[in-house]
Formats: sequence, C-alpha cells, structure tokens
Amino acid sequence: MIQPTSDPKPGLRAFLFSAAVFASAGALAAELPGEGIEVQPLQSSIAEETFQTLLVVKALEELGYEVKPIQEIEYATGHVALGNGDATFMADHWDPLHVDFYVEAGGDEKLYREGVYSSGALQGYLIDKATAEEHGITNIEQLKDPQIAELFDSNGDGTADLAGCTPGWGCEKVIEHHLDAYGLRDTVTHNQGSYSAIIADTIARYNQDKPILYYTWTPYWVSGVLVPGEDVVWLQVPFSALPGERADVDTTLPDGSNYGFQANDQRIIANRAWAEANPAAAKLFSIMKVSNNDISAQNLRMRDGEDSPKDIERHADAWIAANRAKVDQWLDEAKAAAQ
Repeated sequence: MIQPTSDPKPGLRAFLFSAAVFASAGALAAELPGEGIEVQPLQSSIAEETFQTLLVVKALEELGYEVKPIQEIEYATGHVALGNGDATFMADHWDPLHVDFYVEAGGDEKLYREGVYSSGALQGYLIDKATAEEHGITNIEQLKDPQIAELFDSNGDGTADLAGCTPGWGCEKVIEHHLDAYGLRDTVTHNQGSYSAIIADTIARYNQDKPILYYTWTPYWVSGVLVPGEDVVWLQVPFSALPGERADVDTTLPDGSNYGFQANDQRIIANRAWAEANPAAAKLFSIMKVSNNDISAQNLRMRDGEDSPKDIERHADAWIAANRAKVDQWLDEAKAAAQ
C-alpha cells in the first residue's frame, strides 16, 4: 500500500499563502484613490441641504477619503473658504443665484465647478389661491396698490407682510432689488430672519384662512404642504430685474412665465487645486445627480418630524441603497479617472 507523501515544508506553504492574502488585501486598498486624504465638507445653515451633502460624503468615503464632520457656514463665507483652500467642497452652490459669491471668491481660477447635481430649481413669490381668485391678483406689481397690499398685512401697519429670505442666502438681495424695481418699497415689508420660523407662521395663517404672501424655492418641503395650483399660486413679475452680475439677464422661463428669479441648478463646488490633485473626487463631483423630487420628498420627511442627524443619515443610506447601481457606476468612473 502506498502511503501519502507528507509535506516537507508546511510552514513555508502557510507563510506563502498568508503573504499572498496580505498582498491581495494591500492591492485592494491601493485601488481606493482617496486613501489617507482628508476632506472638509461645508454646508449652509439650511438643514434641508444636509441630505445632498451626506450623499457626496458617503460616496467620497467609498472612494477611501477621510471625510471630516460637515462644517456649517453661510454661503458667501463658504465660497471664500473654498477658494482659499480652507475647506474642500460644498454640495449646494446655487447657479446662478450664487454667481456673485463665486466670482468674489476667485471664480474658475480658485474654484472647481463641473456638472449639475440637481437641476431646474424654481424660486419666486406665492399667495394663497383664494385671495388670488377673489381679487384677480396675478402679478407682484399689483401690490403697489395699498388696498391690495393691505390684504396681506399681518401686523396692522398697513403694508403687505412678505415672508422673505434669510440674510446671507443670496435670495434676499434679489427680493430687496425687486422692491425698488417694481415700486413696492412703500407697500410691502420684507420680513427676514429664520426662514423656518417665518414660513411656519405663514402656514399657520393659511390654516386660519388668512391671506398669505411668501417667497420660497423648489426643491423644498414648503411646496409639498402649500401646493402650487391647489393651495397657492405663483405671482408673475412685470419685467426681469436682477442685481449685480445678472442685471441684464432675462428671467422668463421656457413656458413664458416670469417669477423674477432664474431657474437654478444645484452644483457641487470645490477648491480647484484640491480637485486637480484628486481627479477621482473631481470626477465624482461632476457626475453625481439627485432629482428635485427625491430632495423634496426627503425634506418633507424632515418637516414631518424625521429631522435628527440619525434620521437624515438613514435617509441618505436608503437613497444610496435604492440607487446602488447608479452609485457604483459613479464610483467606477471616479476610480478610472484616478488611473
């Protein structure tokens, strides 16, 4: 009977096998282009922009980047910080609303801005549908009439109270410009401060069947609560009028409507030097996309109580799981860009 031959060097074989395993693991780790590289994300004080920011953060982490906690900062300061290299990226640059911030922070020389993260965002003024129909109000210019303006007076001073824009967001500059351009300075009061508090008061007035006048944008949860066409209506403006770099821009939309604001795209912007040194991340920034509908749906969940950091992170994880094939394609393209 022939006996099986024993292995004369089992220790050597085990060593070689272990070495191969470690070498393979090292090769896999080396495939991640972000290994050992830190990222500092920025975000405005708008909590509803956390979702979009987290989607980018989580994709960067899958590329191996070490992402620091999101730092809250206002838009203008955030653009400057990115231009100076004090931070890495911001996921919610509104183009063209933030064009002045972009230019003042160094423009294309210091900032990287390729691709569109979420497109077709609208902004403008709305009033409740009941008041619009009863008084035939279709245009913001009609509020030059003190009797029309007084319909929206909530504090008894005789002027219309416009639930407006938080200082520092950029939209407040447009609204202030409109008050002068459309001759509304004497009949309309632009109420500024915490938008969430102001719009909560506006919704409470609507629920009491009182007239309301407010500014908002999409995608955002407000239009899921006060639905345009059903509960409220957009107001037109008499002509295009924008401040700063956009003084000569026509704000008329493709369907002929003119709400006084350009349709905006949300874009990811980053420090240009960092982006050029990290082609994988730059590629990711340029190809990631999320729909307005998905953003609005998530924002509405926040408004309905799911607004803790854990809630928002759960929303982001769920979105990535539901769009796994798309995310994997982005990651593959990002990795290829680094080779």
